[in-house]
Formats: sequence, C-alpha cells, structure tokens
Amino acid sequence: MKTIIISLLLGLVAFGANAQLLTPEWVRTATIYEVNVRQFSPEGTFAGVQAQLPRLKEMGVDILWLMPIHPIGELNRKGSLGSYYAVRDYRDVNPEFGTKDDFRNLVKAAHQLGMKVILDWVANHTSPDHIWIQEGKLDWYTLDANGNVQPTLGTDWTDVADLNFDNRDMRQEMTDCMVQWVADFDIDGYRCDVAGWVPIDFWVDTRRTLDQIKPVFMLAEAEGNELYKAFEMTYGWELHHIMNDIAQGKKDASAIHEFFSKPALPNNGFQMNFTSNHDENSWNGTEMERLGPAIETFAVFAATIDGMPLVYNGQETSLDRRLKFFEKDPINWEKMDKVDFYQTLLNLHQNHPALAVAKGQTKPRFLSKATDKDHLVYVRERDGRQVLVVLNLSAQPKTIAFNDAATAGKFTDLFTKQALSFKPAHTIKLGPWGYAVYVR
Repeated sequence: MKTIIISLLLGLVAFGANAQLLTPEWVRTATIYEVNVRQFSPEGTFAGVQAQLPRLKEMGVDILWLMPIHPIGELNRKGSLGSYYAVRDYRDVNPEFGTKDDFRNLVKAAHQLGMKVILDWVANHTSPDHIWIQEGKLDWYTLDANGNVQPTLGTDWTDVADLNFDNRDMRQEMTDCMVQWVADFDIDGYRCDVAGWVPIDFWVDTRRTLDQIKPVFMLAEAEGNELYKAFEMTYGWELHHIMNDIAQGKKDASAIHEFFSKPALPNNGFQMNFTSNHDENSWNGTEMERLGPAIETFAVFAATIDGMPLVYNGQETSLDRRLKFFEKDPINWEKMDKVDFYQTLLNLHQNHPALAVAKGQTKPRFLSKATDKDHLVYVRERDGRQVLVVLNLSAQPKTIAFNDAATAGKFTDLFTKQALSFKPAHTIKLGPWGYAVYVR
C-alpha cells in the first residue's frame, strides 16, 4: 500500500495545481439513493442491501450512498448501537454489517448491474476510543487545556473526538485510509460528512490522490463555492429548506425565483436535491410531517430542477416514521406504493439530456414570474428537447396560464403517457399541490 501511495503522490506533479476535476462521465445522468444499512433490512447487513440491488436498479438508482460502514466507538456511545458517525477504525468494517468480503461482494454486485457505490466518510472527528487514540497519537486531535481529546466545539456530539488538521501525519493517514477503499475495494467515491469543517486544502489534495487511482465522484455535506475545488456536488440545504417553508406556508414561489437568480456554481458544480435524508428523517421529521400533501410536488421539483435527485431509503414505501438513529429500527417494505412514481422521475433524469448535470448542464428557464407566488412553471432545454414542469404550490385548485412560443407543439405527459399539443398560450388546471410534467 505504501508503494502505491508514493507513486500516486509523485503523479500529482503532472496532474497540476489548477486542473479541473476528473469527473466521471457517468455522473452526468446519475441519480443517487441513500442506504441506512442498519435499518435497510431485518438483518441490517451488507448482504441485506445486496439482495435488493436488482429492484433498486429497476427503480432507476445509479449511485448507492452507504452511511458509514466502519466500526462504531463504544466510549461515550449514544444508545445501544451508537452513531455511524463515531468511527473507531477507518480501515475496517462494522462487524454488525458483515465482513470486508461481504462488502466487497456488495460493491461487485452493484458494479455488475451498472451501479456505483460511494462511502460516507467522517473526516472531521472520530470516536473517543479510536485506534489512533489507543496508539497514543493524541497530537492528531484537538485537545483541551488538560491535554484530553474533546468533541467538536459548539456541538453536543459527546460521542466523538475532534481531529487536528494542523497535524500533517494525521492528514496523510486519513488520505491513505480513503485510498484503501478505492484501491482495494473499487468504490466510486465519497460523501463527506460536515465537509465544510475540514480545511479545503485537505480535500483538494486528497481528491487529486484518489483521482490517480480512478476518477471518483465526491459529494460534500455542506454548501459553499470553495468546495467545488474538490467536490462535484454539494448539499442543496437552502433549496431544501425553501421547499419545507413553502409547504408550511412560511414562503412562496418567489423564494425559488430568488434562489435561481444567483450566478452559476463554479467548476461545473451542482447540488443534490432532496426531500428527505437520514438527518432530516431522524431529527427534523418525516416528509409527511414537513411537507404534508406537497410530498410528491416537491419530489417532482427535486427531480426536474437543476441538480441531482436523491431518494432516501424508504421513501418509495412512504416511510412515515422517524427512524431511530442509535438503535435497530428496520424499515417496513410492505407498501411499496411510491415505486412507480420514483421510477418515473429517476428514469426521466437518467434519459433526458436537458436534466444532465456537470459539464454542459442547462439551467431552468422560468415561464412563471416571481410575482406568481402560488405556482411555478419552468422548462429545461437541450439539443432541441424539453422538459416542461408546472407546479401548483397551494392548497387550492389552480388554473395556470402562461405564454411561451418555444414550448408550443407536441409533448407527452410524463405520468399519464398521453400525447398532447400546446399552443403558445397554455392553460393548465391542477388540483391542490398538483403537478404536471411534459416531455419531448
């Protein structure tokens, strides 16, 4: 492994300090699905995830994002099983999930289906009984006045110890650990926890090293233009909160217009759009609690607006409870009432050129005005093809009218498959929180 690392570092000279990210081509049309391994199956294992890969592939999933798979610390553990994000050993797997070979088999099975796998990486902190602490490497951590490790300041994360990124040896070992999972297990990238709390130069250096093995895909759990030096995708937190606020009557469609009036993101960057994820579900409420009757409306929005759509495991079965974070609490897969809905949206994102991200991505063109506070109309266009989206952002039936010569002509209704023809002046009737998507 050390020989591999040395050769990779030597190759960085040729890579260049200001090179563009080596974004894999498959990213452009990809969709992403978050897997909470502990809750995904009754067994809570890698094998339990692998068994469902074919149905996820059929639903339109391209990228599997696995929450942290590493052993969990026992010191100051929360609950009986602890937090995924209190990692005790970056080079091993949580024995509750299986073995390294089980994980390797999961990655191979995903690749055989044409799917990709990214790991959730926690670089900001470790568990307070991490193997580095056991080895006496206390200078790798942020210490209090008494020389003891401490949680990240300003948090209630009593089950973790904050890392010291001023220490070059710690940085190198962290990078080496990330290299291991790409080089030895053939994973396809990382979702990086609280990425904005880690120095950007660490991410830039590590990304260059990883890309020497193979071009990887990197997602930052943060927002900010600087992150696009190392990451293709960041979290769409602001847009997510706008969706919640509109559904709860705190904001209206003008907030979306304002959001998309900002300059384009640098380095062909884009954001992940979501109506739920593990944090939102467990800590801030189910999508039923936050969005109510607007659940499907904003799922349509997230899948057709600028960015990559995320589905959190269980959304396809209308997960209507907050999953426990520190205990076993498996998802009930009986209903599966939203599979067709998400499959339709994910397949559209995969196959329509107007929805592609990264290099060559197109921005939404709004046909509604910022003064149209209770509805939204926009079109995505590329290579003569269009996706026209109409959303009723209110609890009342609406007749929505707009005029646009560029969207006159023949379309297909995405959900009904009905063929129809529009004149330049359009009028569309939608029920409360109704939506329509037209494709050509």
